Amino acid sequence: MGAGRPSRKEEARTFLISVAAELAGMHAQTLRTYDRLGLVSPQRSSGGGRRYSQRDVDLLREVQRLSQAEGVNLAGIKRIIELTNQVEALQARVRELSDEVERLRAQPRPKSTALVVWQPRHQR
Repeated sequence: MGAGRPSRKEEARTFLISVAAELAGMHAQTLRTYDRLGLVSPQRSSGGGRRYSQRDVDLLREVQRLSQAEGVNLAGIKRIIELTNQVEALQARVRELSDEVERLRAQPRPKSTALVVWQPRHQR
């Protein structure tokens, strides 16, 4: 959360639950619990096994930090994650719209071909 976007190579690399648990400094059962609660939802292999990305491992570490260092309960952590994801999605959308505005501003503007016809009012 907030550590920046991982590269495509990092996103493509996945870890088995045992490796992800070791990288995050947690027990594999804790990762299963977090998955069940919807805190960290890893991808699944074709056989149904959990596959954790580097981003998932980073999120696990953040969950642990919020829980242990900040004293936030799991429901609060889930809400923080949801809000963080919303903010990131909105920021991405703002970037897209800003890029679109800049692209449109950079285009040459057509000359106006509008014609205005003036007709005097009839006097009574």
